[in-house]
Amino acid sequence: MDTSPAATNTPAATSAPTSANSAVAKTATAIVNIASLVTNDPSLGDGTPLGLIQDAAVVIEGDRVVWIGETSKAPATDNRVDAAGRAVIPGFVDSHSHLVFAGDRTAEFNARMSGQAYAAGGIRTTVAATRAATDAELSANVVRYLREALRQGTTTFETKSGYGLTVEDEARALRIAAEHTDEVTYLGAHIVSPDYADDPAAYVALVTGEMLDACAPYARWIDVFCEKGAFDGDQARAILTAGKARGLHPRIHANQLSYGPGVQLAVELDAASADHCTHLTDADVDALASGNTVATLLPGAEFSTRAEWPDARRLLDAGVTVALSTDCNPGSSFTSSVPFCIALAVRDMRMTPDEALWSATAGGAAALRRTDIGRLVPGARADLAVLDAPSHVHLAYRPGVPLVAEVWRKGVRTV
Repeated sequence: MDTSPAATNTPAATSAPTSANSAVAKTATAIVNIASLVTNDPSLGDGTPLGLIQDAAVVIEGDRVVWIGETSKAPATDNRVDAAGRAVIPGFVDSHSHLVFAGDRTAEFNARMSGQAYAAGGIRTTVAATRAATDAELSANVVRYLREALRQGTTTFETKSGYGLTVEDEARALRIAAEHTDEVTYLGAHIVSPDYADDPAAYVALVTGEMLDACAPYARWIDVFCEKGAFDGDQARAILTAGKARGLHPRIHANQLSYGPGVQLAVELDAASADHCTHLTDADVDALASGNTVATLLPGAEFSTRAEWPDARRLLDAGVTVALSTDCNPGSSFTSSVPFCIALAVRDMRMTPDEALWSATAGGAAALRRTDIGRLVPGARADLAVLDAPSHVHLAYRPGVPLVAEVWRKGVRTV
């Protein structure tokens, strides 16, 4: 698979042409006879947020989309691929994952499914395994889960450190992650390191000092787990503020296990996303609706911990931008399947199939503050998935069925 870094800060794509008169190279590739094309541009097609075009075509040149419209109007190209009446959607944008780790937590999961409550402290098990692993072992794990995700339609992903909790181990985790994506997040503040259990203030000083110095060159983002058993509001503010001073933009694990200050802090600091958002007050929802912070919902975590589901309907009705992501990690959400998360969001979080798909594509792009991914319009990166179904609704309608038939990333068919 192609795991080279993706371009960021690409200007917003322009509206698609409605005819074949635009100059398109004969060597371009046209995917034709698409039953239903999701563009995520409401100015196109049926005028919904998904911008659905029926009996559609997509033309790809290099790593970009250069034309979309009805198959009957598609420009002539030397290369044509027949979608044979299948649906095409933008590649999924998984904006929250924890892929640099070793080991698993099967015993913890088994105990939890037998009645034991989930708590943040289980992370320490993965910390011990990750510290003991070699660089090669950690890198091989990242590649394994990326390939797994790619087969299920994920073409962009973010991933974090957070299972090393020493200067050396956090820096090597980010270095390994940066070999596969440029959406890399420094999460030295996942929990207080076991080495500093008796002096949390000293660990915060390490995270905002020497550890930050070592990690900043590899990361685009900084994150903190603001939760009981991890970091309180004052500690989280200090960590995120220090990261901003080093050029890292904030993200935050917020309000997962209980009510707390995380969401309000995210909006205050213009964090790109507040992730989890399970326990929200009316003031939290109002803050998200009035700010630029995306609420990233992670239904795999609720599924795997038997916790209360986030109320996506409440957020959407308030005008909050919502993203869906896997939270792939060995402790609380060991899934790399965005389609599975879409099905959960529709079934248990009161999202419509259209809303869930938008949130897993354009919503994820918004959570990464990207304009070049998450939609299929001229100028966007040619990342797409072909479904073995006539409509994207089948992702929720047929849960657990491997519907992704082809994946194109940067204009190249990779699955």
